[in-house]
Amino acid sequence: MVASVEHPPIRQLVLVRHGESRANAEGLFTGMIDAPLTERERREAEAAGSRLGREGFRFDAAFTSTLSRAIDTARLALDALGQPALVPDRTAALDERDYGDMSGLDKATAALRFGPERIEGWRRSYAGTPPGGESLRDTVARVVPFYLRHIQPATMRGPTLVVAHGNSLRALVMALEGLGPNAIESLKLATGSIRIYGFGLDTAIVSRWLIG
Repeated sequence: MVASVEHPPIRQLVLVRHGESRANAEGLFTGMIDAPLTERERREAEAAGSRLGREGFRFDAAFTSTLSRAIDTARLALDALGQPALVPDRTAALDERDYGDMSGLDKATAALRFGPERIEGWRRSYAGTPPGGESLRDTVARVVPFYLRHIQPATMRGPTLVVAHGNSLRALVMALEGLGPNAIESLKLATGSIRIYGFGLDTAIVSRWLIG
């Protein structure tokens, strides 16, 4: 875990992974399936907004994927933060990685169909691609251009919130922190986790920390 540092007054980017969806809870490969949040994770989304409020955050802009578990997490968090009027921009660029033919399968069924070693390679490796799906490299290729064109400019104008998914956020963290394929393969982001970056005027990261 990265140690806490002094918060810069503006130019903050906050990344939040959505709460646990029903498909997550059932042990399914979710990917692009539009699975709703569980009631427990709806409460945790509200708690995330309350934590951000206690830290003094107010957002000028927000972005989510087009999937309901990210949209609902953002909405619940912003409502708890006291910013119900802030409507996040939705983009498919932040959608979860597409697991292709594994989507909707539980872990045991997928293992029987494809083999556990192949599945682990597809899940954790940078370039491994499940049949009909995306690799993490593919996800990076759509997340990073959107970040550079939209999220980074918004962040340089004021505090910005991004609520997305485990793999789309891993792709974004890879770009932000300059991580290589080996490092990103071992990075895990828990549901409901909050990751914060502060930027200097030259767009370089000057601070990063976790809360929650």
